Amino acid sequence: MQDISNYDKLREDADNFYKKARTIRCPALNYEPVHFTAEGFNHLLYKSSRRERSKNDQITKFKLLAKAKTIIEISATYQEYDESLTTIWKKKFKKTVEETTTVRYWGFVAIISNFRVKVIVRQIGNGQKHFWSVMPAWRTSYYRDIKLISMAKGNLAED
Repeated sequence: MQDISNYDKLREDADNFYKKARTIRCPALNYEPVHFTAEGFNHLLYKSSRRERSKNDQITKFKLLAKAKTIIEISATYQEYDESLTTIWKKKFKKTVEETTTVRYWGFVAIISNFRVKVIVRQIGNGQKHFWSVMPAWRTSYYRDIKLISMAKGNLAED
C-alpha cells in the first residue's frame, strides 16, 4: 500500500511531464510518431468503463511515465500485438454515433533500473498511434524467505 498523501502533487507532475512529452518517434513502429494525447492521460486515471482507478494504481502509473517514454524511444521490437474489431463512439456531423473499427495494440516490455515495465500503444482505425497505458510487468512478494513473482495480466484495453 502506497502513501497517497502526495497524490495531488504526483498527478500535477505527471500531467506536466505528459504535456511536455507530446510526440515520440518509436523505432519498433518504423519511427512513426506516438502521440501523448489527453485520451491516454485520462486512461491513467480511469478504466475503460469510466470508473476511476484506485489512487494507488494511479500513483504507480504516474511514477512509471518517464520509463514509458524511454521505452517507446528506444524499443526496436514490440513483444505483444493485438488487433480486433471494436465498437467505438465517434462524433460525426455534430452527432455521436456508434461505429465498428479496427483497434490495434502494441505492447512493449523492458527492464529499466530494475523495474520490468509494460507500455501499451494504441491505434484506432487508420488514426494516429498514441500512448495508452503503462504498468509494472511483475510484482514481487515474499513468503518467509521465498521470493514470489507474479506477472501482470489483463485486458489491454483496460490496463
